[in-house]
Amino acid sequence: MPMKYEKLFEPTKIGKLELPNRYAMAPMGPLGLGDCEGGWNQRGIDYYTRRAQGGVGLIITGVTFSDTKVEHQSMPNCPNSTYNPVQFVRTSREMTERVHAYGSKIFLMMSGGFGRVTIPTNLGEFDPVAPSAIPHRWLDKTCRPLTVDEIHSIIESFGKGAFNAKRAGFDGIEVHAVHEGYLIDQFAISFFNHRTDEYGGSLENRLRFAKEVREEIAKTCGWDFPVSLRFSLKSMIKDWREGALPGEEFEEKGRYIEEGIAAAQLLEKYGYDALDVDAGTYDAWWWNHPPMYMEKAPYRKFAKIVKEHVSVPVLMAGRVDNPDTALACLEDGTCDIISLGRPLLADPDIVKKIRTNRLDRIRPCISCQEGCMGRIQTYSLINCAVNPQAARERVCALTPAPRKKRVLIVGGGPAGCEAARVLAERGHEPVLYEAGSQLGGNLIPGGAPSFKEDDLALARWYAEELGRLKVEVHLNTKATADLVRSDEFDAVILATGSRPKMFPLGGDDKVYAAEQVLLGEKDPGQQVVVVGAGLVGCELALDLAQKGKKVTIVEALDKIMAVNGPLCSANRDMLERLIPFNGIEVQCSARVTSYKDGLLHATVGDEEKTFPADSVVLCVGYRSENSLFEETKADVEEIYEIGDAQRVSNIMYAIWDAFEVASHI
Repeated sequence: MPMKYEKLFEPTKIGKLELPNRYAMAPMGPLGLGDCEGGWNQRGIDYYTRRAQGGVGLIITGVTFSDTKVEHQSMPNCPNSTYNPVQFVRTSREMTERVHAYGSKIFLMMSGGFGRVTIPTNLGEFDPVAPSAIPHRWLDKTCRPLTVDEIHSIIESFGKGAFNAKRAGFDGIEVHAVHEGYLIDQFAISFFNHRTDEYGGSLENRLRFAKEVREEIAKTCGWDFPVSLRFSLKSMIKDWREGALPGEEFEEKGRYIEEGIAAAQLLEKYGYDALDVDAGTYDAWWWNHPPMYMEKAPYRKFAKIVKEHVSVPVLMAGRVDNPDTALACLEDGTCDIISLGRPLLADPDIVKKIRTNRLDRIRPCISCQEGCMGRIQTYSLINCAVNPQAARERVCALTPAPRKKRVLIVGGGPAGCEAARVLAERGHEPVLYEAGSQLGGNLIPGGAPSFKEDDLALARWYAEELGRLKVEVHLNTKATADLVRSDEFDAVILATGSRPKMFPLGGDDKVYAAEQVLLGEKDPGQQVVVVGAGLVGCELALDLAQKGKKVTIVEALDKIMAVNGPLCSANRDMLERLIPFNGIEVQCSARVTSYKDGLLHATVGDEEKTFPADSVVLCVGYRSENSLFEETKADVEEIYEIGDAQRVSNIMYAIWDAFEVASHI
């Protein structure tokens, strides 16, 4: 019987290299995957090998640096002779051999550097470089222009690095990039490049850096060694540090589509064997790292434009987790290869599951970027919010339970469900009690907005997994202290969650909690005031505005998203800009005092203000629901409190804490 998605599993080629299917692992920063000697650590080797085991046809590693002198980079996995090429080759060889055992191919991504977009939390504050004296993306500094000798040094390092990569068993190189506003892209974009030498001026001159990189790799590895290039067709730059939103009308200051087409054709002429297409820059970071507020497959039109103007293969990433979308993109000529980034963090077996049409078994990425981009940006670690084993495959491998235990779990939110799943996988007997009518906890109201559909998908995945594992689940049943204390169980996990904080305002019949509105239990009316501008308040306001409501946010602090926002700048920045873009009014530094006669009263400094409101929705945080733990903790020897019940946090830490506890019982 032919597979439904058979076309996704047809072989294809990049240059003369044949790939076993049309799925690639998109490059994601390999932070935490390198050793201090310039090679890969065991976590990195296991991480990429695990994705090969899951059936992906091509793996493109996260970015490595060919040069460590010009920008004084301290990044790991440096393949050139200025660091420690022996250690790089040694550890890479182990990785490529293991990847090849599963039939996958693997490219090393090599970068010319950050330029004006160095992230200070990862690389520290130093004198940044760029094509010209232009503002840094994050720091209040002006970048130093690169000298021609420094450009030549970086180009030469690509040849040396590619030679070592080929020797180590990599099947090709992906150059990073004329993409996202990194250093080589800064040379390619006239907004950043004001040079008057051979590396500035005309488009051909601005692409000279990328051209000479390709020629240098061919010089050391031959023209038959495949080289792809990460390429952003359009920059989405409104001005310095200011990006455009989807659907926004603006004057492009960066690379516009017509110039992008010309650039793509030149890059093919220069010998690049494939183009890995997206859109955006660090000034519009949400385009390159699309949050849940971005539509699925946002690069579709850009990839199709490139595909129509070049003859080399086109790769496309960007929230293409739905195989029907992926299949349609191949069938209508949008691209040749589908790249999966975050979906492969969430589920390393996603390709295998698509091939066998087991879509209900795929653990969904929720595009929160807490575990991946957020942790890369803040802690120099790549992980995954919904998959605690990502990039920790060996240290977090599940071991069979030494002795089967019957474990009571109270609470069917993400923490309780993850605990039950892990316990069952290890051979224990979990029994889960949930007071509500379905599993999912805060995933259910959290997933109500259209842009949060993957939260609901995660709740469904947990329900499917617990059913597959034959976990005993009691819905609509509130666990009692007597049940917790009973001799029926060997251990107890309390995942009783949290409750929204509420306070009296008068007119309380029209003062609601966010979840009451999100679940449709309460009609907020046409004119709504949301009190609290954290993540919950801003997402609720956006959802209501997109449904045609007139929304005002009233916040006590001096700005929105001041606390409890997403770690990842792409998510936070996009949400901050979506608020005014959708006509939502914001009043910060306001202390709410009362609500009566359809008016919310607040104090702003010394001034009293009123806000018309059919209803007021309080989004001022949550309080742990830990009464059951406090009542029983002295009576049960092996008892654990996890998730919001222990400390109010987010989905990631609910799942991670549950995994930690359940994997060691």
